Amino acid sequence: MAIGVLPSPDATELEEAKTTRLVVWSCLLASTGGLMFGYDLGISGGVTSMESFLKEFFPVVYKRTQQPGRETNYCKYNNQRLQLFTSSLYVAALVATFFASYTTKKHGRRFSMRIAGIFYLGGVVLNAAALNLPMLIFGRIALGCGLGFSNQSVPLYLSELAPTRIRGALNLLFQLMVTFGILFANLVNYWTSKMEGGWGWRLSLGLAGIPALLLTAGSLIVFETPNSLIERGKLEEGKLVLKKIRGISNVEPEFRELVDASRVAGEIENPFSHLVKKKNRPQLVIAVALQFFQQFTGMNAIMFYAPVLLQSLGFGDDASLYSAAITGGVNVLSTIISIYAVDKFGRRFLLLLGGILMLLAQIVITAILGAKLPDNTNNLDKLYSVVVVVTICIFVAAFACSWGPLGWLIPSETFPLETRSAGQSVTVCMNMLFTFIIAQSFLSMLCAFKYLIFMFFAVWLVVMTVFTWFFVPETTNVHIEKMKESVWNKQWLCMICHEEMQDLLTMV
Repeated sequence: MAIGVLPSPDATELEEAKTTRLVVWSCLLASTGGLMFGYDLGISGGVTSMESFLKEFFPVVYKRTQQPGRETNYCKYNNQRLQLFTSSLYVAALVATFFASYTTKKHGRRFSMRIAGIFYLGGVVLNAAALNLPMLIFGRIALGCGLGFSNQSVPLYLSELAPTRIRGALNLLFQLMVTFGILFANLVNYWTSKMEGGWGWRLSLGLAGIPALLLTAGSLIVFETPNSLIERGKLEEGKLVLKKIRGISNVEPEFRELVDASRVAGEIENPFSHLVKKKNRPQLVIAVALQFFQQFTGMNAIMFYAPVLLQSLGFGDDASLYSAAITGGVNVLSTIISIYAVDKFGRRFLLLLGGILMLLAQIVITAILGAKLPDNTNNLDKLYSVVVVVTICIFVAAFACSWGPLGWLIPSETFPLETRSAGQSVTVCMNMLFTFIIAQSFLSMLCAFKYLIFMFFAVWLVVMTVFTWFFVPETTNVHIEKMKESVWNKQWLCMICHEEMQDLLTMV
């Protein structure tokens, strides 16, 4: 399959469909769900490195960090309860996404976003006012439920609302907001860690209310997608919205495609059982694989625990949070670059390039830490410290241009309408499952593997790059409702998905 600059979309589509302000503003408002996701990703690492937070909820870990020499550099924060603070959010999201699938299909994308906002607001209140560990965990669970609903509905909303020729760019607004959320969280943590009185962590957790309010308000303002309206039998309303978002009066060809897709979708009683049928198996296999590989790049391990990780490598408190803020900035800038590149160079090219760059970065980090940070030292030399941070930035940039956004984009645009909500539900579920595994095990793995933890992720980077080359098709510039006949019916993975796989996937 050729890799490079892709041909321009059909000239007729360019002449007819417009990129209206309504579409852009609706996508911006909806993508604030990503802002909340990113803030949750970024805030936990900084909070768990604050002495006042550890002293109040995790005194065992606090005492360990105050006794130099008792633990190795890699084991200071190895505590299952501390990891549960981060990972409980993703377990809740995993469960909530199945309820979100039904809600998104039956009541629309907007309604699911509204529910997500309500869960987020409740979780923020519980976390900011937490008096004990159970209250803290229940707050994280509420946030996780919001995450399940927003990650189910927002990527679908963006893919369905966007014109074909810029669908990739508009869908990546979700990932851009994720990176803004991470950066915002890192800057907040840097500021609140310096506050006197030991209540800075409460402010860090409480400021999550800003993106929660934005998402809730946005869900009340934006239009529902025409795909969802037509799927629920609101044909005239769907046609009217289609005219508004496309900026033209002649929407009959696209409207007929949506009606036909809706008719097929209406014949499916159980989308989840239909999802594992032979004709849908390639999309399902690739969607699940992308979620697994996205988490096993090692990126979320770095973003969850960037402050903790850098402290474990010998950086001081301020330096670790400052370095995390730098990586957050790199994440934002690189995602902006990917918005430009995704529809120009294609999904496959970015996945392959990102995998290679991340692999090289992991190898460099492993070599430096293995040679220069043995267990009995507390600091890297200044030169090597700078090299580690720069290499981490290169890794973050490669991820943000490739596997970060495309892990969400590709599944959201490849499933047919009849299984789209169910497919997105499985995508979110798998993402949350693998995120939970990384969040719950990373500090223990860091303690056990030490610097070889990065080589562990490097091995998976080799596997995912090879997988992309052989199995992931190009979906750029293909209409979302024509994906099946234009891409999947011609994809050679269809030919190797034998009936035996159906039994395996049904068991899973």
